[in-house]
Amino acid sequence: MTRVFSGIKPTGHLTLGNYLGAMRRWAAVDQHQSDALFCIVDLHALTVDHDPARVRRLSRQAATLLLASGLDPRLCTVFVQSHADEHTRLSYLLECVATDGEMRRMIQYKEKAARERVRGGSVRLSLLTYPVLMAADILAYGTDQVPVGDDQTQHVELARDIAVRFNQRYGHTFVVPRATPPQVAARVMNLQDPTSKMGKSDDSGPGIVYLLDEPDVVRRKIMRAVTDSARDVVYDPEARPGPANLLEILAACTGGNPSELSGVYETYGALKRDTADAVVEVLRPVQERHRELCADPGYVEGVLRDGAERARAMARPTVDAAYRAIGLLPAAEAEDVGAGAAVPDIGVTA
Repeated sequence: MTRVFSGIKPTGHLTLGNYLGAMRRWAAVDQHQSDALFCIVDLHALTVDHDPARVRRLSRQAATLLLASGLDPRLCTVFVQSHADEHTRLSYLLECVATDGEMRRMIQYKEKAARERVRGGSVRLSLLTYPVLMAADILAYGTDQVPVGDDQTQHVELARDIAVRFNQRYGHTFVVPRATPPQVAARVMNLQDPTSKMGKSDDSGPGIVYLLDEPDVVRRKIMRAVTDSARDVVYDPEARPGPANLLEILAACTGGNPSELSGVYETYGALKRDTADAVVEVLRPVQERHRELCADPGYVEGVLRDGAERARAMARPTVDAAYRAIGLLPAAEAEDVGAGAAVPDIGVTA
């Protein structure tokens, strides 16, 4: 089967954008049609200043929400990145293949580093190198497809370049992956700034619908969404991003078409009310299942433990092959040392 890998970074509470843009498809399509792995990439959360307790809390919450969204551990592998050592084992090897120029061209690094320079500070080295860790996340599993939004395709392209370069220099070791962006609602935009993505790390709470927001909070946020001064409802993402964002959210929740839905509404008020109702209904089963899982924390822990064990077993052969290919001496197995083997004299005296 086609191998699929994707991950969620626990740097904030998961949002409607995470669900409509990725998680729902993972549950409805990817886990049924592929050999799929879904990972809470907690090591990536350490590239910026963070509260350790919050990272742990958000990692558990993310895992619980992935299961609440419909991921079935009988059909896919759900695990935490730091629980599988193969990710970090492979990352250093790939750093020895990647280049400094490639790292510094990564858009997220350039943007965050520029913001820190304005403040008179600097970013962590891990922010520069984490795209290589992301490549290791993907390549360790022989991944064929990586379902990502358009803001992450650059990282998948880097993984492709590193895989090709490694294969050419050291022999065929890695599958060369490709990005598979979702077809609908790939980017749900911020309700207060519809030119910006609805990101879980954003500080603009009023513009973000979180998966665990109560229904009245969801309705209040959507009813206050930014539109424009025009009277007609038209789907035009470039010229009129506010109404377009609402139409795309409504379409994603109801299975409709944004352009066709625009002809149904004469006022923004009606569009907002229907969008709010649709979002509340989409989130209702996720929130109900989340409450059930929170009442049984042992189940989630067991899923993550079993998922990490499966992930390690899948990744280890590829990572071991990469170690051999690049020229590292294999570690001696314990059974290779016989009971009567001579101990070498290394010149240590009492």
